[in-house]
Amino acid sequence: MAAVQHPKLRKALNFLLKKECVIAIYLVLAIAASFKQYQNHSYNNYLIFKHVYWHTVELQNLFNNYPEYGDSNHYGPVFSIFIAPFALLPDGLGMFLWNIANVAMLLWGIYSLPISHNKRTIIAWICAHETLTALFSFQFNIALTGLILLSFSYLVKQKEIQSAFFIAIGTLIKLYGIVGLAFFFFTKNKFKFIVAGLVAFSILFVLPMLLSSPDFVIQSYADWYHSLVHKNSTNASLTSFQDISIMGMTRRITGNIEISNTPFLLGGLILFGLPYLRVNQFKHLAFRLMLLASTLIFTVIFSSGSESPTYVIAFAGVAIWFTLQQNPKNKWAIALFIFTFVLTSLSPTDIFPRSVKEFIRLYSLKALPCIMVWLTIIYQMLKEDFESYLIADK
Repeated sequence: MAAVQHPKLRKALNFLLKKECVIAIYLVLAIAASFKQYQNHSYNNYLIFKHVYWHTVELQNLFNNYPEYGDSNHYGPVFSIFIAPFALLPDGLGMFLWNIANVAMLLWGIYSLPISHNKRTIIAWICAHETLTALFSFQFNIALTGLILLSFSYLVKQKEIQSAFFIAIGTLIKLYGIVGLAFFFFTKNKFKFIVAGLVAFSILFVLPMLLSSPDFVIQSYADWYHSLVHKNSTNASLTSFQDISIMGMTRRITGNIEISNTPFLLGGLILFGLPYLRVNQFKHLAFRLMLLASTLIFTVIFSSGSESPTYVIAFAGVAIWFTLQQNPKNKWAIALFIFTFVLTSLSPTDIFPRSVKEFIRLYSLKALPCIMVWLTIIYQMLKEDFESYLIADK
């Protein structure tokens, strides 16, 4: 990091780079968002999450619509175990602690990354506003981002058992977690990782049976599959708050709701997979981190279920990509990062006039900068030699 000469600026910068400062800010964001939503009685997502536990205990279908809340649950049966400590508390206290637990998981993930302390802290600062957006919706995506980061970090550190459990938890709660398997080729102990994964999935599969019964849990996984298939079929819309993806952007700009996801997904998977051909780059940590950034962004921009709070996942990828850029950062990287921060992260805020915000939402333009960053990552991974990348600060 470039040295700051002015004493007061250097002192302020050093303060902002302290881990304790970041933790304090994230706690304030979690508490402030929870308080605002509790005061406004705007916490439907939390009610959905809470009732996953109660419906499991009462052996009721986890994916029906219930009068206690609008919409329906789309998380797997194992979520009942993780939401239980919060569901047993009064709503006010439960939702506060839920948001705090989510940011704690995210920060654990960020600070587990095998890079310098300053870079980890900068990533946390970059992600803060997108985290706040997700906190207002009590989104599990915050913790899921942390789980994906942890699955990467522990695999790189050759701790395959821990990595496998983080992947299993993320996958069996919300399928996005399965993207942690993208890092499979970075472990030397592949057999150990596979066995640990099978054990982790087996344990977590049966765990909800402690609250219900084997028959109920098995049926719930079948119901979950049908729920996700139905949800995917209804995500494509020209006006919904979902489908903020490359497919959604295309559908909405053309006005053609019949455009299929399939060609986009096939093309995206091919591009995503091309860097794996550069096996000689696997040994470089910067290359692995760039793949992590690619994975986080890919997960969101190629999902028709993506909505504004989902972008906390993608923005972690943007932050990792930007901090990896070599100093002095080129003008394209700086301009693209600023464009991404303004259009992707700030577009839902009152900085933008209501008419502009609505225009951005209707055409899924929040996805556009992240698509551009992802394509830049793929280009860099295919072209650059990552041996020269500096991971630690000078």
